[in-house]
Formats: sequence, structure tokens, C-alpha cells
Amino acid sequence: MSGVYIHIPFCKQACHYCDFHFSTQLGKKELMLQALCEEIRQRNAELGDTEVETIYFGGGTPSILENADIEMLIDQVYKEFKVAENPEITLEANPDDLSNNRIVQLSESPINRLSIGIQSFYDQDLELMNRAHNSDEAENCIAEATKYFENISIDLIYGIPGMDHDRWRSNIEKALAFGLPHISSYALTVEPRTALKKFIEQGKVADVDDAHAQEQFHMLVEILEANGFVNYEISNFGKSGFFSKNNTSYWQGKKYIGIGPSAHSFDGMNRSWNVRNNNKYIKAIQAGELPSEKEKLTLTDRYNEYVMTGLRTIWGVSLEKVEAEYGADYLGHLNRCSRKFLEAGLLMLNDGTLTATQEGKFLVDGMASDLFILN
Repeated sequence: MSGVYIHIPFCKQACHYCDFHFSTQLGKKELMLQALCEEIRQRNAELGDTEVETIYFGGGTPSILENADIEMLIDQVYKEFKVAENPEITLEANPDDLSNNRIVQLSESPINRLSIGIQSFYDQDLELMNRAHNSDEAENCIAEATKYFENISIDLIYGIPGMDHDRWRSNIEKALAFGLPHISSYALTVEPRTALKKFIEQGKVADVDDAHAQEQFHMLVEILEANGFVNYEISNFGKSGFFSKNNTSYWQGKKYIGIGPSAHSFDGMNRSWNVRNNNKYIKAIQAGELPSEKEKLTLTDRYNEYVMTGLRTIWGVSLEKVEAEYGADYLGHLNRCSRKFLEAGLLMLNDGTLTATQEGKFLVDGMASDLFILN
């Protein structure tokens, strides 16, 4: 099985914390849509007979597109690839785009999963992040969406400057009140070249407090697991039958094709990524060229990626797989370097599989880097 990711590089406005590729200028939207369809056509041989089980519209803000635009892209995927029966088709959406009429329209389209960028149910947080929606729109769109969609995920952000634990708990409880089957939640990170980074440097916004964020992460895990959610990946919580197939495929090393500017692809041995510029992307595609770079992963690269992704999930890192696919030297390195984390209670080893403990989950990325092998 494999997946197709389609990057929609447009937004109404720039969120202060975001470093994803997008443009607020929509003048070339039609040319971009044509280029996306053409890239799908150009790459129709890459997956061979492998079935596509997920189609994911990310961005940017995919919900900025009309239904006809979305369906045109889905039709192109079906035309060029072998698509599994009943694939998961996800649309990332912002609350300000999800009017009652739009939700009804989307429910009549091939989209069968919504991923809604709520981030917070409080206006002071949304204003700090420069989100395009307000708290009323956040709550109203979920209430309406649950009437038409069974499979809904929302995003929430913790560690926001000024968000105390009471407000964070209230955010979680508001989400639970809607009976949602999936929640993705991320710590606010300060990326270079973002407005948030500049505001912190200027003293206009308090810096992110990692210890505060860690406390809020543990609150999140405790509350959601008590309400029947499985923390199947560090930032993702799903009820049984509602784990994101798209995201899970990334963590389990399945093949996927990324369509659009800045989109990444993986074929099992190589990673590639498209140019992060709308104009250059469109011009290259129009000229029959794929504007991408490719990196062939070494054995060590693949080991490092497996450790990084495995430790983030409930499936962990299999010692048997490490030995079988990477060799005894890699297994020996992993055993030696993981010992200190096992002794500290941050990792655990059960049935030959390394996984993070509850205490270790928030520290997984740092631990994984200590388990890497450097070329």
C-alpha cells in the first residue's frame, strides 16, 4: 500500500508560528491546479502496481479550494494510479472555511476525513498565533461537521505563551465534549524566520517554556487515555479504528508520492522533494520537468530513520528487525546506547521491542538522536 500527498500552497493569511510553504497570493491558483494535475500525470509510473490507500490534501490551507478543484485532483489520482477500494481521503481545513453549507458540500464529495486546524478554543491564543478564525467559528464548525462526518481529527497546540494549565485543560475538555475520534496535538515550536521568532526576540511575546509544555503534554496524555484514546504516536491520539492511515504509513516506512511545491516523496530507498517556490514549480511542470532533488538513503540513514519514527509510535523499534535489516553492528550500537535510557525509566524493552515510557515520550526526539549512528 502507498499514499499520495497533495500540497496546496495557499493561505488567507500567515500564522505567526508557521514555516510551511505557502503563499497568500491566489492569483496563480488555476495555474497551480493545472500543474498539480500534470505532476500527477508525469509520475504515474512511480508506484507501479502498488495500491494507493490514502490521499491527503495538506498545505497551506486545502479548504481554500472549491469542491470542483478538489474533485478534479482526486479524479486525476484515480486516473493515473491504482487506488484501493474505500481509500482514506483527508482534507486539512480551517474553521473559517467550514461554513454549514461548505461542510454539506464536502460531505457529498469523495472526502471522507476532515483534519481541522482548531489549535485553541480561546481567542487570546488564536490572536497570538494570528489564526484566521475565532473561538466561535472553532466550536461551530466542529458541531456542524460531526453531523456529516464520522472521521474527524482536530489539531490543538500546547505550550503557547500565556496559556496556563487551566486553559489547556479546558481546551482538551472542549474537544472531548464533541465526541471526536482523533486529536493531533503539538507543542508550539519557534521556527527560524517566522513572525513568532521575531516577536520573541523583540520581547513582544514571552518565549516558549519547555518545562511548561512538557507538563501540558503529560496532562494531555493522561486525560485523553482516560477517555479511551490511544496515544499511537507522540502527537497523535485516536480511538480504535480511527488512527490516521496517512500518518501511520509515514511512520511505518511505506511509499508515498508528494505532489506540489515543497512536497516530499519516499520510495523505500530514496527521498525526494520538490522546489519550495510556486513560480519555479509551475514553470518547470509546464516545461515537462519535475522540479525536485533526490537523496539516496544509506543503510545508516535508514537505520536512523527507523529509530526516530519507531520510538515515536506504540509499535516501537524491533531489535529483531534492526539485526535482520541493518546488521549485528547496528543492533550492538542500539543495545549499548539505549541502556542508559532503560535504566532511567525513559525507554522500556518488551518482547524484543523498544518503546518510550510515559515519562520518556516527550523526550523521544532527543533520545533517538543519541541512538543514531553518525556517518
